[in-house]
Amino acid sequence: MFENFGERVQMLFLQMVPFLMAIVIHEVAHAFVARRHGDHTAEKLGRLTLNPVPHIDPIGTLLFPAVNILTGIPILFGWAKPVPIDYNRLKPYRRGLFLVALAGPASNFLLGFLAALFLVAFSSLVPSSFYLYEPLRGMAFVAISINYALGLFNLVPLPPLDGSKMVESFLSYEATRQYEKLAAYSFFILLALLWSGALSVLAIPINFLSNLSIGIWAAIFGQLGLISM
Repeated sequence: MFENFGERVQMLFLQMVPFLMAIVIHEVAHAFVARRHGDHTAEKLGRLTLNPVPHIDPIGTLLFPAVNILTGIPILFGWAKPVPIDYNRLKPYRRGLFLVALAGPASNFLLGFLAALFLVAFSSLVPSSFYLYEPLRGMAFVAISINYALGLFNLVPLPPLDGSKMVESFLSYEATRQYEKLAAYSFFILLALLWSGALSVLAIPINFLSNLSIGIWAAIFGQLGLISM
């Protein structure tokens, strides 16, 4: 927890850029793959864009970061407005459903890997005397962990998270109807998992993937031991 309000605000701004990039690209990835499989709904509604404004959710994108300021939570938690997808238009349906759902988390894993590349390249090639050295390096660290966290969290198989749609792509119509009834309880289940500390288990793969990504790029740049999470 940060010592004062000023430090909290500073950390919020440090995290906001990679946070917005992570959630916006996550939603755009869903829309892009949906279009490739026959559904142009998101595109027609102006959601197939990297402009963050159409993707802003008042609660997930604005309120939760504000709560971070007040509580001192060190990592931003939030979400963008889900892109509208007409799953009945996906062709072929099952493969389209699976790939559209996977696209969001996959985009975050790719962003986390590329953020690790930026971190290692920047730390190796830019002198520490550069006036934006620490802020940009800090943003890179945040981008790595936020993207892996967002990608892994969305793979949790609770409706309406992406993991549930991936599961549904293998279910019959009736089984899908029964499975989607969980959506009414998902919020409370997630709260229980959060309060119980069960979700903290995600920190293990997040740290593993973050350190693995940094290690791969550090090895390529000949900078092993230079950087760690």
